[in-house]
Amino acid sequence: MATQSAILTGKFVSTNPATGEVLAAFECATEIEVNNAVERARTAQPAWGALPIAQRVAVLQRFQRILLQNKSAVAELITREAGKPLPEALLTEVMVVLDAARFLIENVASFLRDEAVPHGNLVMKAKSGRVIRSPYGVVGIISPWNYPLSIPATESLAALATGNAVVLKPSESTPLIALELAAMLHAAGVPRDVFQVVLGEGPTGGALVNAAIDKIVFTGSAPTGRRIAQAAAPRLLPVVLELGGKDPMLVLDDADLDVASSAAVWGAFTNAGQACLSVERCYVHRSLYQRFLDLCVEKTRKLHLGNGLEPATDVGPMIHPRQLQIVESQVDEARQLGATVLTGGAPALDLGPNFYPPTVLADVTHHMRVMREETFGPVLPIMPFDDDDTAIALANDGEYGLAASIWTSNRARGEALARKIDAGTVMVNDVLSCFAISEAPHGGIKASGLGSTHGRYGLAEMVRLKYVDSDLAPKIKKLWWYGYGPGMASQMEGFLDSLFAEGTLSRLAGALRSSSALTRKNRL
Repeated sequence: MATQSAILTGKFVSTNPATGEVLAAFECATEIEVNNAVERARTAQPAWGALPIAQRVAVLQRFQRILLQNKSAVAELITREAGKPLPEALLTEVMVVLDAARFLIENVASFLRDEAVPHGNLVMKAKSGRVIRSPYGVVGIISPWNYPLSIPATESLAALATGNAVVLKPSESTPLIALELAAMLHAAGVPRDVFQVVLGEGPTGGALVNAAIDKIVFTGSAPTGRRIAQAAAPRLLPVVLELGGKDPMLVLDDADLDVASSAAVWGAFTNAGQACLSVERCYVHRSLYQRFLDLCVEKTRKLHLGNGLEPATDVGPMIHPRQLQIVESQVDEARQLGATVLTGGAPALDLGPNFYPPTVLADVTHHMRVMREETFGPVLPIMPFDDDDTAIALANDGEYGLAASIWTSNRARGEALARKIDAGTVMVNDVLSCFAISEAPHGGIKASGLGSTHGRYGLAEMVRLKYVDSDLAPKIKKLWWYGYGPGMASQMEGFLDSLFAEGTLSRLAGALRSSSALTRKNRL
């Protein structure tokens, strides 16, 4: 297949990962073209940012209606270009974006409203302060292929709603979906220069990072995220990095095995395991281990692997052979080191070069890459543990910290353990769904990234804060101004006592000591 490599220098193609059909061919945007797009965005942004918020909200409402009206066609395009089954395209892509629009429509006006700042310090009571929020200007967004609508759309909508212009560089594997997003936004009323798409491979993304943007939002691998952070550092370009994950699932001794095993199977294999929030390692209490394995194998063997456009398909193809090879190498190494392949474990070449069957592994250890490196494929490795402390230690043993899940019949127990896990999100008795909660922040710690998307925290990433302070007694010289004079230090000591000393008498004594400062004649 030609998806990953340009046919000619400066060109690339989009293909259907299930069939190999070439969907479209494109020229890579050059550095000059990227810079020109950013300059157009900078010119157009002030007018967009100056619009009354009600007008930008009206644009979001129109976009939401357009997407809903075209949901079937958009989902089919996602399936054709990214491979996932149609139900997943509707649920994890279209629904997520519709709800993100709903959240912004309901909340962006209150978020952008000036915020009064109370002054607790008695000295500052004669001042009135407020925080105002203003857009950065031009936000560059680099998005991945695994969720080619929901990730760039949720980030772009937040940037646009807060008054920014956006230049989006989508994955070269899924350009058509980004262009469809642009078409819907433009039809809704977003000016063409306020939202632009630049297409290309890695050098195009590098050009966007180096262009005169005001912030970069990147979703992708940890190595690429580190390179972007390094490129941004010399000019202190603000970054949001949503990077990889190696998300653990902990099945405690009181968990409902039927529910937990179904969650593990769906959490590991949805989108062919190509999700940063996938269940990539599963830890099960030893008393439940064998039964849990049996249930996972039984349920996995019922899944249908095939073209995502076929109604019977549960698991679609992987995006390209290069990603499949990563999965294959991790499974092969685990097998060589003693892991047992209970089902799957080899490419389904009869279906095509991008199909890898859902695979369940037992007898895994942390010496294996499949338990330490991001797999990003349909593999569920399962390992036993003996007590809660061991489970937490295993969950925290790794470089990533994006999300985790805990399975228990005791909610309080689950929430208490959640506080001990090093992750940006911990779900109790659910997996993956946190991404679909528009109010919840999405982001990780450690090698999983910096900053947040979604919710009010995601909106906060799209604005600069400015504090405006007005003095309510502008004709009075401040007691701390020049000149100080010989007794000023003693008076200030008394003044500090009047504010912060323990006990009423001590504060009164301090006030008397400092009283002469209030009538000081030598102020400049």
